[in-house]
Amino acid sequence: MISYLPVGKLRMGQELLFAVDGPVGTITLNRPEKLNAMSRGFWSGLREILSRVAADPAIRAVVVTGNGPCFSVGGDIESFGQLASPAARRAFAVECLETLRAVEELPQPVIAAVHGYALGGGCELTMVCDLVVADETAVFGTPEVGVGLYPGLAAVRGKAHVSLHFLKEMVFLGQRVDAATARAAGLVNRLVGPGQHLTEAMTLAAAIADKAPLAVRAAKRLLNRGSEEGYDHSAEAIAFLHGTADAKEGVAAFVERRPARFRGE
Repeated sequence: MISYLPVGKLRMGQELLFAVDGPVGTITLNRPEKLNAMSRGFWSGLREILSRVAADPAIRAVVVTGNGPCFSVGGDIESFGQLASPAARRAFAVECLETLRAVEELPQPVIAAVHGYALGGGCELTMVCDLVVADETAVFGTPEVGVGLYPGLAAVRGKAHVSLHFLKEMVFLGQRVDAATARAAGLVNRLVGPGQHLTEAMTLAAAIADKAPLAVRAAKRLLNRGSEEGYDHSAEAIAFLHGTADAKEGVAAFVERRPARFRGE
């Protein structure tokens, strides 16, 4: 039996759904009309779910997936203009990074089930998951430089998955890569046919849940050791970039659907 538990801290509808089926929890990004763009409320809602999962030893594995046509196109760029002060920009950067870090530090293994776009924060969310299953429609990318920003989490964790040259090409160009390329590069563990991503992820989660939970948790903790380095530096860099003229121009260009004109200011 699947039980759906409300996420109380969200104020803009059920942007996240949390379900438990036996030993497997499922977190569903549920803003399909916006391609699961992550609003300001997304981050507190996700942390609330993660806190529940961490406190429940009956949950032995977690699957994260997206409702609708894709996994997630990342942060809701139109809301970035609301970050009016340096303090607000830094607080937002810290909140995002600390939430992603909480995924990585969750005691239970987390599996991303990806279809369609996994861009920006969506791509970075897959990077902090322990395993990634993608179907053939999946497209990964870090397009932040196109709006005057940079992918802070990718800079911290990306090198654990792909070569530095590959990561630089993704970050510097804001480049998108298809599912087959992402798997060859190391961003994806398993590649499946269209629409099979969630079934495969649930199969993996069930297999993990059948293993000794204390051993799995210890293995995750030790395998992730050293990953904390760089989070603080990334938060400062993101906060700084949010305050630049280039970032303001990038957001305006995105909203107005026109090419950005960056001046290095």
